[in-house]
Amino acid sequence: MPSPKDEQSPLVKTANKRGVARLAAVQALYQMDVAGTGVLEVVAEYEEHRLGKEVDGKQYLDADPQWFRAIVSGVVADQTTLDPMIRQALTEDWPLSRLDSTLRAILRAGIWELKNKADVPTAVIVSEYVDIAKAFYSEEEPKLVNAVLDRLAFELRGESKGVKGPRR
Repeated sequence: MPSPKDEQSPLVKTANKRGVARLAAVQALYQMDVAGTGVLEVVAEYEEHRLGKEVDGKQYLDADPQWFRAIVSGVVADQTTLDPMIRQALTEDWPLSRLDSTLRAILRAGIWELKNKADVPTAVIVSEYVDIAKAFYSEEEPKLVNAVLDRLAFELRGESKGVKGPRR
């Protein structure tokens, strides 16, 4: 399971319960992708042994368990819809096959929230998932997450980077 590259990242310092749930959901989705773990098993493991618990000498922050469950189960249920959306939003030099499991998990979770959590502002969703990408990557990946989520936010919500546009 991946862990953020820098334990003192801004994400960890300013994390709220939903933000922690988002990070945990990305890690759980990664685990499911790499290890082939099922959704019920991974959710139970995280809720029982990780969220708000100490693991290997590190304290996991408290997370919103309903938010965590909604993201993980929602991404799994909608994956056949989410992946084509990611593929369509990527540029030719970033095919879906180039994305590693962590990056796919970040994009799937972010797009799922954009589609299904209309009460959460677009800017919050995009910003939180870009911050998660920054916790794992330092190169082009956070920019890619920002670009893909921003592009799909405009398609799904008629707004981009928090600016409302015409609805389609």
